[in-house]
Amino acid sequence: MLAQHSGSSFLSTVTNTSSEVDKRNTHAARVTLRTNAVEPVRGGHPWVWRESLVRSDTLLMGAVVELRDEAGVAIGSGIADPSSAIAVRVWTVAPERWDAGLVGDRVRKAIRARTKHFDNEKTTAYRCVAGEGDRLPAVTVDRYDMHAIVKLDGEAITEHRDVIRQALTTELPHIGIETITLRTGGRGAAIEFESWLGGLPPPRVIVLEHGVPMVVDLHEGQKTGAFLDQRENRKRVGELSRGCRVLNLFSYTGGFSLHAALGGASHVTSVDSAAKAHAAAQASFVAAGIEPKPHAFVTADAFQFLENAHRRSQKWDLIVCDPPSFAPNEKSVARALSAYRTLHAACARVLAKGGVFCASSCSSHVPADLFLTTLDDASLQRSDLHLVDFRGLPADHPTLPIWKEGRYLKFAVLE
Repeated sequence: MLAQHSGSSFLSTVTNTSSEVDKRNTHAARVTLRTNAVEPVRGGHPWVWRESLVRSDTLLMGAVVELRDEAGVAIGSGIADPSSAIAVRVWTVAPERWDAGLVGDRVRKAIRARTKHFDNEKTTAYRCVAGEGDRLPAVTVDRYDMHAIVKLDGEAITEHRDVIRQALTTELPHIGIETITLRTGGRGAAIEFESWLGGLPPPRVIVLEHGVPMVVDLHEGQKTGAFLDQRENRKRVGELSRGCRVLNLFSYTGGFSLHAALGGASHVTSVDSAAKAHAAAQASFVAAGIEPKPHAFVTADAFQFLENAHRRSQKWDLIVCDPPSFAPNEKSVARALSAYRTLHAACARVLAKGGVFCASSCSSHVPADLFLTTLDDASLQRSDLHLVDFRGLPADHPTLPIWKEGRYLKFAVLE
């Protein structure tokens, strides 16, 4: 159920006195880091884990704090979250300090950087602000044509929502944005919207990816509406699909399927457990001038579908496998690797000889080297495939060299 808000208080989770507000926006609180945490911060790592703290003043939610080494030397500043395992999100390295001017400058820089990568006549959906990767921790802004959707990750950054709002409403209209909306909820909670500029966006919009139209549900779609990080990989699948029988597993709203069909695939089978996702996929087919009826949209569990397909001796020339994260935390990595191996072996059984297998992972807890072990000969139970392409995040999802946690997306092409 979608709840709509236009006021400024519905996200407040802490009742604050004026003195508390003052404390959050000064550098009164100090946090001392263990020695092994100092160099990562100096190197640009945006997170300080709770176990890295030697001591700290009493922290308020969202307090702007000074980070110091054990000798008392200031090394930077960040925003504190006493309820999270990430105790501080790092914003600056000394002597730079957090303030509204710094936030505005970084928003401006992030948005300007996108103009180098995108022609708005061909691509109208991309990430304008990529949180830590743009040195704006916990702030995500995605563009969908004339509409911007904002996500704030956690209570701490929400305490500074007015500063974020001011920066975005100042800068985004310069690139043609007419509505700016804060989105909260999801993951089982009700999705809630708050208009920051221009009223709420329509439920559905048509955006372009490299000239290809795609229907996006801004009110109920996952994340901010779509998975923008796979844009370049969708294009690559389209380039590989001519004359192929294509299988798209965990197809969601059918982005890979659409590009495959436009790329000349002889037939595309889209498999997802949510029937509603297929309706959105078919709408995108129609918007792109592709008749969906000749293609198959199957509502099924992907593992069971692959087992049934193997029993029927079905084969596909190109398979795309882009499941949800199998590893939500470090403790689940071993189980995730086992699931990937099972899934990839099942895909390999139904991949035609000479075919192409595109396997993806969106889990930051599964690094590239471990993910590739789930695609080796032993895992796939065949020895005729080679890794010909391996991709990470696109240009609108920048990351930081020291921040391995930010390099979550992996996309392998084997043939």
